[in-house]
Amino acid sequence: MIFPLVWRLLPGPTALKVLELLVLLVAIVFVLFTWVFPWIAADILPPPDGTVDAPRSS
Repeated sequence: MIFPLVWRLLPGPTALKVLELLVLLVAIVFVLFTWVFPWIAADILPPPDGTVDAPRSS
């Protein structure tokens, strides 16, 4: 598994390793939401169908 490899590569005692893993996880989520998911939504997924009608004038 990848987790034991990452755990062995991180320097420091257990408390520092946990903190480093949390920072790494936050950085990965940030990159996904900032660049990866918008790229997927814009380039790969088809555009949504418009279903909202124009407002009617009285």
